[in-house]
Amino acid sequence: MLNKLRNQLEPFINWLARMVVSLGLSPNQLSILGFISSIAAGIMYSLSSRTTSNNPYMFVQLAGIILLIAGFFDVLDGAVARLTHKASKRGAYLDSILDKVAEIFILISIYLGGLSSAIWCLIALSLALLVSYARARAESLNIPLIGIGIGERAERLLILALIGMIPFAGAMQIAVIIVSIVSGVTIIQRISTVIRRL
Repeated sequence: MLNKLRNQLEPFINWLARMVVSLGLSPNQLSILGFISSIAAGIMYSLSSRTTSNNPYMFVQLAGIILLIAGFFDVLDGAVARLTHKASKRGAYLDSILDKVAEIFILISIYLGGLSSAIWCLIALSLALLVSYARARAESLNIPLIGIGIGERAERLLILALIGMIPFAGAMQIAVIIVSIVSGVTIIQRISTVIRRL
């Protein structure tokens, strides 16, 4: 879904990419910055149950902001790679692996922070991995699935970041449930797309 919005925002994204290139940052460096930001967000989520602050949601809100920054780096790395003609299979592979590790870390951290039940975090994590596997398996059959499905990685992280920042106790649990639902729908959409094309 966000890929369609990304296409509409492409002139602005390319402008930002040119600014980043002028700073001398490479696509791989942006991928690593996005990964580090995601890990930092996960650490904030895991610390949320251990805070003695007057604002118990401070760590969750901070994590959401950092997660949005990670998403910003995630958008820019591809744009910079295209702009500088440095897109490579190695970079794409590294980016995909770092994305998966980050998503796993974030969902585990949400559980460790007491923000969602273990079962829902496990369901969300399993379905998120199946979304990626459905695409990888399809691409091994030469069937591209970019933009197919309502719950790609960007959408899932946006749901966690934005809904999780709502200051009430059950917000993150609701976010994880929504992530599970959109992931499940995406899997069905991708399976049906592949079956039609085979």
